[in-house]
Amino acid sequence: MFKKLAALASRRSRLLLGISLLFCVVAGGIGATVSTKLSTGGYDVPGSESAQASSVLNKDFGAGEPNLVALVGTPHGADDADTAAKGARLTAELAAQPGVQGAASYWSLDRAPSLRAANGRSALVLVSLKGNEDQDNKTLEKLLPRYSAGYRGLTVRFGGQAEAYHELNDQSQKDLLLAESIVTPITLILLILVFRGAIAAMLPLALGIVAIIGALAVLRVLVAFTDVSVFAMNLTTALGLGLGIDYSLFVLTRYREELADGAAVHDAIATSLRTAGRTVLFSAVTVALSLSALLLFPMYFLRSFAYAGIAVVAFAALSTLVVLPALLVVIGSRIDRWALRPRPPKPLAQGFWYRLAQAVMRRPVPAGVAVVALLLVLGAPFLGIRFSLADARELPADKQAHQVQTTLINDYPARETDPILVVADGIGAPRPADQRIGQYAGQLSRLPGVARVDALTGSYARGRQVTAAGKVSQRFAGRSGTWFSVVPSVAPYSNAGQDLVREVRAGRSPWPVKVGGSAASFRDTMNSLSRRLPYSLAIIVVSTFALLFLLTGSVLMPLKALVLNMFSLTATFGAIAWVFQEGHLSSLLGHFTVTGAIVVTIPIMMFCVAFGLSMDYEVFLLSRIKEEYETTGDNTLAVARGLGRTGRLITAAALLIAVVMLSFLLSGITFMKLLGLGLALAVMMDATLVRGILVPAFMRLAGRANWWAPAPLARLHARIGLREGEAPVTAIARGPADSDAGSPR
Repeated sequence: MFKKLAALASRRSRLLLGISLLFCVVAGGIGATVSTKLSTGGYDVPGSESAQASSVLNKDFGAGEPNLVALVGTPHGADDADTAAKGARLTAELAAQPGVQGAASYWSLDRAPSLRAANGRSALVLVSLKGNEDQDNKTLEKLLPRYSAGYRGLTVRFGGQAEAYHELNDQSQKDLLLAESIVTPITLILLILVFRGAIAAMLPLALGIVAIIGALAVLRVLVAFTDVSVFAMNLTTALGLGLGIDYSLFVLTRYREELADGAAVHDAIATSLRTAGRTVLFSAVTVALSLSALLLFPMYFLRSFAYAGIAVVAFAALSTLVVLPALLVVIGSRIDRWALRPRPPKPLAQGFWYRLAQAVMRRPVPAGVAVVALLLVLGAPFLGIRFSLADARELPADKQAHQVQTTLINDYPARETDPILVVADGIGAPRPADQRIGQYAGQLSRLPGVARVDALTGSYARGRQVTAAGKVSQRFAGRSGTWFSVVPSVAPYSNAGQDLVREVRAGRSPWPVKVGGSAASFRDTMNSLSRRLPYSLAIIVVSTFALLFLLTGSVLMPLKALVLNMFSLTATFGAIAWVFQEGHLSSLLGHFTVTGAIVVTIPIMMFCVAFGLSMDYEVFLLSRIKEEYETTGDNTLAVARGLGRTGRLITAAALLIAVVMLSFLLSGITFMKLLGLGLALAVMMDATLVRGILVPAFMRLAGRANWWAPAPLARLHARIGLREGEAPVTAIARGPADSDAGSPR
């Protein structure tokens, strides 16, 4: 296949480039509008009990969770007569707006104390919007400007889940433009320093852009059939640049090596594709399989990263294997024109990475133990990890939704905006005289962590009825059932909040009920993730093992790769917990708000992406070590030579992709900062500590076992295995210089 690709590039280079240019124009036109079609949200589990409760509330009761909060500032106090009249009119006006399902406030709910700030200077209007997140965004775009200047002397600021998602959407698009404008020139400068030439440096950047254009076109097609998160754009840009640079970097380096050795242009292209190009394809499959594990999760926030990641990996590999050879045919030996003065090449034995590998292999146990101990220490903070879902505090502190959320936490002890919604449907038309409604509401109000329960028969606190039924209570009546609003006094994502959901669901009820709300949604999310995570990990482990076996013919090498990757990822997760959960280094990373928890979906997504990128470098290193081993039969020499030839390249590639990922630190969204820092740390630790020290230490200790496989698997690999080198494995004799060198099996 690679010979055919090289021949095609040689014969039809201009045709391939013309088709590629046409593809970029068409795909660019298709993907140009994708940002307007992407969705916010995607953190809930479709079909879960909380989702069913929300659906029943919307369809059968015309009610729902108050996903928009108006924080009304009252200069004369919330209980002032004039203020109360204005507040009531504001509530009625908001309820009548298009796209609004209903509204209630301190003034319409018989001045419920929990809807007034402790100092009396502000009060709440709770609004339920119709539809999904995208419809909420459209409603807010029309609604918010009407009240930006306040309402008849009252200040009005909006918060809640709907406004938080609306601002997250706007912020992510601004962050993306800022990151692209900064990271692109920095990456080009670094590429010029790596290649020491302008022409060679521009090629990887161009291929990265091709990968981004192709992936955005795929996302635009997908949004016609399914929801795709707006944050998929950020990953598309970062991975497109990173992998486009990585893959072309390895092929270009091999191509320049062949030219330096005197090969003709067409021969250099053919050799580069047969060796580095084959590894690129193999690596792309490995990364895509790691990302495909995200497809098992039902939340479209996670699935969107799989869509974006797989698409961008495919186009990065395709552009490297098809477009790059055609460009090299046209450029030929002029690739080094306008180059900086080249450094005189050092003999391999004098290179840093070769000497490091030799030093590590002379003392493999102390070197390996020291690095493992360091990684475990760095990973220790992850033992105290706490999870949550994204809320407004992920936004910058100057955003309206963030400020409202902070005020609600500080000034409003009851969680009016995060009620637990208990729905009893299919029980017939409810009647206020039904004693079971009041008894069940009183039972719920006695649970620890409950501030108040609102029901058709009135409001309840601590087992007693505190407010009689009124006009407002009629909202709890439906054609075929009733529902209860359990207002908690504890945070929905805290342990106490989750215990409350558990007790509500486990308690006796007069009828079958479904429990929803943000606390219940978080519990359903955690349950879904814990059920799907083992299968997701199994996909990654099995596919990685199989692919690395095809590359190496060994059963030990895939196991080694999996274990060492876990060490580097453990350290990464510990570092992000120390920074983002505990709040260290906040001032250096843009002053994010420390919530004491990590958004639960981000570590899972980060694991899949980081694991794929780590395997990327594992494949490049092992393929070169295997090539050297097939030539020499000497295990120790092959490791030193393989690391010596790829160490600088892997480090440069890791640095470039780390710079791209670190651009996420420019984001105003905390969990995007977390993602960027986490991926950058994972890539750099993997490219230095793991590849530079742990790999040679392990391979020196394993000796001949590195290349062992049971006889049936050895025969299978002989038939279908992948190799970069020309020499068949079975033809290698054991090298006399290495006492630990083993047979190729």
